[in-house]
Amino acid sequence: MTLAELCVVAVRLGLPSVELTTPNNFPLLKQHGLGCALTSSHGFAKGFAHVEEHAECLQVLRERIDASAAAGFPSVITFSGFRRGISDEVGTKNMVEGLKKIAGYAEEKKVTLCLEMLNSKVSEEMKGHPDYFCDDIDRSVEICRLVGSERVKVLFDIYHVQIMHGDVIRRVKQHKDWIGHYHTAGVPGRNEIDATQEVNYGPIMQAIVDTGYRGYVGQEFIPLRDKVASLSEAVRICDV
Repeated sequence: MTLAELCVVAVRLGLPSVELTTPNNFPLLKQHGLGCALTSSHGFAKGFAHVEEHAECLQVLRERIDASAAAGFPSVITFSGFRRGISDEVGTKNMVEGLKKIAGYAEEKKVTLCLEMLNSKVSEEMKGHPDYFCDDIDRSVEICRLVGSERVKVLFDIYHVQIMHGDVIRRVKQHKDWIGHYHTAGVPGRNEIDATQEVNYGPIMQAIVDTGYRGYVGQEFIPLRDKVASLSEAVRICDV
């Protein structure tokens, strides 16, 4: 769907947000009474795991934080980028140092940075990201904990966590204080979150609610059938 078509569908389904778009599209969202729960930024190919990429990422994040704050939108996505031979220790150190450079600005603007964990097991395009540094939810949370800001949290993508770890509900409960946003998708395949796949989303959504989370859950699956019907079913499944 085009963004304009998706906005119409979102309103019809009672959704409050269409996320991961850029500030130039904010006026279109607002025309439909929609927000952007998570603003896009520098993309997953670059990130804070490598010091030489910090300056570019910081510039983009400042711009997106400014735009999100001005629009009244809550969060901006960020990434680690790829490992490319660095150790866990060096990558973690670089991540913490880089995110600390922007954390204070995010606090000032009251916008939350959400660091996305991605799976490194699946090699299909947009279904997995081999060599991605933050491919472990525990490491990703530890990075945010070391940054020590209420405005730097983890994007808990249930699809990626299931592929890398499983044990999703326990991790939701364990890491609840450091989770700023959630994504869905069916496993395997990143398709519909219906009965064709292995994740039982109803209990997961209930566990998220039970932690006290009052933020957004973004539907990020790749539909194999009618897009609107698939999204409608996903909304129903996640409505607890």
